[in-house]
Amino acid sequence: MPRTRKGRDVHGWLVLDKPAGLTSNQALGRVKRLLEPKKAGHAGTLDPLATGVLPIALGEATKTVAFAMEGAKVYHFTVRWGVSTDTLDTEGRETARSDVRPTAEAIAAALPAFLGEIEQTPPAYSAIKIDGERAYDLARAGELVELEARTVRIDALSVLGTPGPDKAVLEMTCGKGAYVRALVRDLAAALSAEGHVSALRRLRVGPFGIEQAITLAELEDLVHKGAALERLLPVETALDDIPALAVTGEDVSRLRQGRAIVLLPHQAQELRARRRPRTIAGADASRLVLATHAGEAVALGEMRAGRFQPMRLFRL
Repeated sequence: MPRTRKGRDVHGWLVLDKPAGLTSNQALGRVKRLLEPKKAGHAGTLDPLATGVLPIALGEATKTVAFAMEGAKVYHFTVRWGVSTDTLDTEGRETARSDVRPTAEAIAAALPAFLGEIEQTPPAYSAIKIDGERAYDLARAGELVELEARTVRIDALSVLGTPGPDKAVLEMTCGKGAYVRALVRDLAAALSAEGHVSALRRLRVGPFGIEQAITLAELEDLVHKGAALERLLPVETALDDIPALAVTGEDVSRLRQGRAIVLLPHQAQELRARRRPRTIAGADASRLVLATHAGEAVALGEMRAGRFQPMRLFRL
């Protein structure tokens, strides 16, 4: 693993089990100090309160972060009834109180209204930028933060249990941009109750699941043993739902020069058959194809008129 003054050549994905009390950027910083990669980033912010899956992209994997962030997310979370807070979680100050304690049956009956594509107003205490400033920074400074509702997709919602009259544990599967805290705020309103998020754990982001996750303590131990890289997933893991095209060594040379390659008729037919509608960062990405050689990602590009045109090269 060559090392330079600017860092190490480390490429791949690390699935971190983020602990409570750290921001996502702080957790990323811990990983960077341990592995010293030249480049690193994370796919999907978790609140300091939250724990669970935080995919960390290292090296060339940073080129696939946008694809990971488009994947479905799965959350387990606990609602504490009776009190609402300005942050919509346990870190805020109390804003309202109520004696209403919704039953599991009442909660379940209210959930269908939040399924599918819905309009959701993000929490004032969120990382959304307003004129270059984070909303949570403005809110903490005492400014009135008004965010516009946006369309989000919630695929599944269920009640996992009610440990007591004051608590309910739920599971949500959703798309990019949906906030658990905003859902709890709106669910409480629908039930004429007050409530906030008292615990939140993310179990999945696209192809990255909690069963693959490693804690910071475990990572530190592996670093000391010289075995940390064994826990990295391949760069192309975030691209698992994009049709793959196996190319020859000669094709690799052409692609790395930014030149298109001609597809054989059967290759084009197979790729078209595996293609499905998708949107990445608001753009139509249904023509995307991943070129691979000897099992490694070479280039991400588009298939058009029987040719593969590289758009993003991977230097592994």
